[in-house]
Amino acid sequence: MSSPRILIAKPKPSEVSETFIRLHEQRLEGVQGVVYFQDQIPYLNKSPALRQTFAPRASRKIQRMLSRADWKQEIEDGIEAAIKKSAAGVVLAEYGMAGVKVAAACQRLGIPLVVHFHGYDACSSEILDSVGRGYPAMFRCAAAVIAVSYEMERRLLALGCPAEKLIYCPYGVDVARFVDCSSIETPPTFLSVGRFVDKKAPHLTLLAFEKLVRNDSSARLIMIGDGPLLGSCQDMVLALGIAESVTFMGSQSHEVVAQKMQACRAFVMHSVTAFNGDMEGTPNAVLEAGACGKAVVATRHAGIPDVVVEGETGLLSDERDVCNMAMQMTELVGHPAVAQALGRQAAERVRRYYPLGSSLKRLSTILEAVCSGADLSAVRDKIADSLPPRSSRRLSDTKVVLNRPKFSQG
Repeated sequence: MSSPRILIAKPKPSEVSETFIRLHEQRLEGVQGVVYFQDQIPYLNKSPALRQTFAPRASRKIQRMLSRADWKQEIEDGIEAAIKKSAAGVVLAEYGMAGVKVAAACQRLGIPLVVHFHGYDACSSEILDSVGRGYPAMFRCAAAVIAVSYEMERRLLALGCPAEKLIYCPYGVDVARFVDCSSIETPPTFLSVGRFVDKKAPHLTLLAFEKLVRNDSSARLIMIGDGPLLGSCQDMVLALGIAESVTFMGSQSHEVVAQKMQACRAFVMHSVTAFNGDMEGTPNAVLEAGACGKAVVATRHAGIPDVVVEGETGLLSDERDVCNMAMQMTELVGHPAVAQALGRQAAERVRRYYPLGSSLKRLSTILEAVCSGADLSAVRDKIADSLPPRSSRRLSDTKVVLNRPKFSQG
């Protein structure tokens, strides 16, 4: 079956951190264009979907006045124009918010809609209190809805998504870019990559690291990313007296991220459910670290336990348990062979189940199915067969045994 013609819809221009959307745009076969919204105006391939010169804008205004329509109709006209110009056979909406924006136009044009949820669009109270009111209608319109974690599946079902439309389809990573490197000879440096926002809790990563440094001053932490909590975290490092042990690099290219991952002992991320309900989907950086052969030290949060096997490919703590995370980091500083063993199994798991080519193929299978009217239950089973079983996600029966250190008092 030939690939369908795909129009990707997203709520705004892509951010640097949205690796998954950029990869869909660049690598997904059949993509004809990208529509996004800026100041409410729909743009197709970086140009307004409706002409914005004086004459056409004046004409549309006159038409609105004569028909007594509001500006929302012009937005709908722009969305329809973008779909028609792309000659799309299916619309892939990245984030639930984009799905709400394009659902009515897809329905009017008879174009199947696939809505790909990613994280905060399924759980943030701000989103659910505003855009979320349009989710029931969008779910009725959508041909398929994609969740990237089992926790997200549960939440979307609770929001009213019909079970027969819902498919679990996790991300993948470019394993060719993230080379599998040994950890046994690397210095005791931890790497954290992600936006400085509440759900990624960089301040809690720092609190755990401070406990580690108190017992082993050789440890180092590199943090890559930007965001509203960056300044506060820089202040915290000064207040904790660990400025010489922590490096903030800001936003960096994917090439720099790959280099730093290859050179670190392990990857660390203390994701939590934020107080507004915001959660991760499945953090792409966790898969990237695994592809590099790096142990992951993280939390039992959202999609992380779906892709990290505790004690086999990484070490997990409860959310906000910085003491336990500090002990896990200390274990990897003192025992490089443990980091090596975890990282080796992480690389095997990521390269077996989560390479980019496999994830794109899974997504293409969904898009092809909705275009042909195929049975989604068969597609769901096919995707499930390509992933670790839910009930048994282990690569082996062997777990790395940790020696739990005790921290000095004071």
